[in-house]
Amino acid sequence: MKIPRAVAHANKVVTNPIQGLWAGRIAPWAVVEHVGRKSNKSYSTPVLAFVDDDRISIVLPYGTDADWVRNVLAAGRFTLVRGGERLDVAGARVLPSDSPDVVKSARIPAMVADSVLYGRIA
Repeated sequence: MKIPRAVAHANKVVTNPIQGLWAGRIAPWAVVEHVGRKSNKSYSTPVLAFVDDDRISIVLPYGTDADWVRNVLAAGRFTLVRGGERLDVAGARVLPSDSPDVVKSARIPAMVADSVLYGRIA
C-alpha cells in the first residue's frame, strides 16, 4: 500500500524538517544523508531504519519514486545517522517487502509497504 503523493509532499515540507531535528538520535528513527542526483546538493531525510549486524532496512511507505530514494539508488550509497552514530551504507537496492533479506526487526513495519530499501554498513 503506497501513501498518496499529497501526504508525501506535506511530510516533505512540514513534518520532515521537524523530525530531522531529533530523528538521528532516537532509534529506530534515523536520518538518511544523501546527495541530489541532478543538483549535487546535500539532503537529509528522516526515516525509520532497522539495523541487524551490518544490514539495514528502511521501509518505503511512499514507494520507490520518492526523490531521496532515487538519489540513494543513483549513488548506490548513503550515510545513515541513527542513535547518534554515523554509518556509511553501501549496496543500496530496493527489495520487495516480503523478501527474506529484510532485517527481522523491519518485517512487521514492512507489511504496510510494497518495498524496502536495503543496504550494508560499509
